[in-house]
Amino acid sequence: MKNKKKRDVQANLEKEQILYPEKLKEKKKKRRKKIVLTVAFELLIFIAIVYVAFQIVRTVGKNSLNSRAESAGPELMLVEVQPQTLTEEEESRWQDGWVKHEGKIYAYNEDIMTFLFMGIDKNSDVKEVAEGTNAGQADALFLAVMNPHNKTIKVIGINRNTMADIDLYNEEGAYINTVKAQIAVQHGFGNGVEESCEYQKKAVQKLFYNLPIHGYAAINMSAIPTINDAVGGVDVTVLEDLTKKDAALVKGARVHLMGQSAFWYVKYRDTNEFASADGRLERQKQYLNAFIGEAKKAAKKDITVALDLYKAVSPQMVTDITVDEVAYLAPILTDYRFDSDSFYMPEGETVMGEQFEEFYVDEDNLYEMILEVFYEEVEME
Repeated sequence: MKNKKKRDVQANLEKEQILYPEKLKEKKKKRRKKIVLTVAFELLIFIAIVYVAFQIVRTVGKNSLNSRAESAGPELMLVEVQPQTLTEEEESRWQDGWVKHEGKIYAYNEDIMTFLFMGIDKNSDVKEVAEGTNAGQADALFLAVMNPHNKTIKVIGINRNTMADIDLYNEEGAYINTVKAQIAVQHGFGNGVEESCEYQKKAVQKLFYNLPIHGYAAINMSAIPTINDAVGGVDVTVLEDLTKKDAALVKGARVHLMGQSAFWYVKYRDTNEFASADGRLERQKQYLNAFIGEAKKAAKKDITVALDLYKAVSPQMVTDITVDEVAYLAPILTDYRFDSDSFYMPEGETVMGEQFEEFYVDEDNLYEMILEVFYEEVEME
């Protein structure tokens, strides 16, 4: 019976081809159009689902980041450079967290997001270590500051020899006491992963008067080539002769850094040379200025670059910034402005200690820099 019906359908089709060829063509055309419309509709539904899912992920990421801050703002009132007298009007309108400096009132910008980036002196993938001092030092420390009010990114470079309050722990992870030491050594305590990062984050927060930090990423120096090459490399004019590590890195030469050349340019310093950490920090400042520009270009061409890079460096990175948070940050960062004036370094003096170099921050300069980067003037009129 089924075969007979199939033969009848085929016979009718053949008859239509002979008697009504134009009508048959019109039927086929309508059928194809229906198929195309169906596929297009399904594709639109799929795109809509992906878009909505992505927006949900971004929203989750945004909310997660906003909930990270452990304090409402830096505690500048505790370290006022010069205590200021308030007028009657200022007293009547005064709010917690406000600061008066040189006759002006400032309030902390609570919409700012601050991220701590650490370059750890390890040339391997991340691995947990036993409690002690073998977790690696933070040879590079940078605070990246996103201000949505004026859509700017500002970066603060911290000298690795900055003398700061460092918490000491024994091999069981128990707190011993707090001493003044180079801030880079704080990461060395702990287990080499999250614990060490939290210790380092706390040390930086204390240096900046309990500044809120919304996320961190500690990246082993061995990841530099991967990060650099992901944006197509970076152009720099070599600031100091590094030919002992790379023949192309001649002082004054204009080079396009790729692979190991980028590694040596960012990481190397001659520890036998006094204040070599200061010179390396200048190179890192120069490199980051160029890198951020290239990263923004790459992200505008392909928004997935940030997520791809996140995955690529994951074996060499410890971070509390999640994938959904990266998904939130990546699209908006392309619209933020960053230039050579957006890079800050606390002023101070490097001296030779009993064993190692010590950098002492100028407290007045640090105070004013925090006001400039993290605060906004309050209009009293």
